[in-house]
Amino acid sequence: MNIWLQNNSFLSIPAYQWLVALVITLLAFFAMHALWQVLLKNLTAMVQKTTSSLDDIFVEVLGSTQKLTLTLFAILIGMHFLELPAKWESRLDHISFIIIGVQIAIWLSKGITVWSRLQLTEKDGPVPNPVITSMLSWVFKAVIWSIIFLTILANVGVNITAFVASLGVGGVAVALAVQSILSDLFASLAIGLDKPFVIGDFVVFGDVAGSIERVGLKTTHIRSISGEQIVCSNTELLKNTIHNYKRMSERRVVFSFGITYDTPPATIAQIPDVVKKAIEQSSDTRFDRAHFKEFGANALNFEVVYFITSSDFNLYMDIQQTINLYLMSEFQKIEVKFALPAVTLNTSNLDVLITTPIPQGRGLSLP
Repeated sequence: MNIWLQNNSFLSIPAYQWLVALVITLLAFFAMHALWQVLLKNLTAMVQKTTSSLDDIFVEVLGSTQKLTLTLFAILIGMHFLELPAKWESRLDHISFIIIGVQIAIWLSKGITVWSRLQLTEKDGPVPNPVITSMLSWVFKAVIWSIIFLTILANVGVNITAFVASLGVGGVAVALAVQSILSDLFASLAIGLDKPFVIGDFVVFGDVAGSIERVGLKTTHIRSISGEQIVCSNTELLKNTIHNYKRMSERRVVFSFGITYDTPPATIAQIPDVVKKAIEQSSDTRFDRAHFKEFGANALNFEVVYFITSSDFNLYMDIQQTINLYLMSEFQKIEVKFALPAVTLNTSNLDVLITTPIPQGRGLSLP
C-alpha cells in the first residue's frame, strides 16, 4: 500500500499527499463543526438566563453559519498540505477571502433580518413603521452584499473603479426606465416617515373608504367597507386628501330640524333646554349649543351642535337615534310639531280677487 501511494500520483502530486490532505480535511471539518456546536449550545443556555435581546440576536446570527462554509474551510486547510504550484497558493488565498466575505455577509444579513423581525413584532401597540423597517432592512442588505461583492472583485484583481463608474451610468438608465416604480418606492418611504396612516386605520379619500391592511413598497392594500380589497398606488394615494378617522379623538356632530310656524314663542324658548337634556342623557356626549337659527320657507329652523367623545361610528349612530327618539317624545308632550315640506296658500281674499274686475290685457295673480 505504501509503495502504491509512493509510486502513483494525481495532477503531478503523489497519492500519499492526497491521502494526508483528505485526512486533515476530515479532521478539520469535524473539529470545527464540533467546536461550533458546543459554542452555540453554551451560548444558547447563557442567553436564556438574560433579558437582553442583543445576545439573542448574536446567538441567532451565529446559528446561521453555513456547513458549506465549514466544509470549504476544511478543504482549504487540507490543500495547504499539498505541494501546489505557486500560482495555486495565490488562488487559494483568493478563495479563502471569498468564503470569509460571503459568510460575513450571511451573518450581517441574518442580523438585519432578526432586527427587522423584532421591530415588526407587536408588543404593547401597533407595529411601528413597518414600511420604514422593511425598506431599511432591504437597503442595508443590498449595501452589505454590494460592499462584499466589490471587495471580492478588488481582492481578485479587478479594477472596481471603472466597474463602479459603469454601474453608475447603468443605474441612471435603469432609474429612468423604472421611474414610476421609484416614485411609488419614495412615496412608501414618505408614508413611513410622515405616517399619515398605519395598518388598521380607517381612511377616506376620493370615493374610497376602508381600513388599511398592508403598506407595501409600491402599493397600499385597503379593505373597503363593502368588503372588497382595493389596491392603490402609493404615489396616487398621496396625491389625495386623506381623512383618517381612526385618529379622531372626538366626533363633532351638527344636525338641524324644523318646527311649524304656529308654535308659540314661549314654547320655542323651551326647545333648546329639551335638546340639551336629550344630548346629556349619554355619558359619551358633550353638549355645545342649540339655537333657533332662522325663519325657513316653511319651518322655524333649529341648529344643534354636540360632541361625541369617541371615534366609533356605530356609537355615534346609536346616540343620534336615542336623541331623535327623545325629541319626538318630548315634543309631543309640549305640543310641538315637526315641519314638513309644504306650500301654504292664503285664500282669505280669494273672493275679493275673483269678483274684482280684471283689467283688459292683464292676468289674474294670487298673493
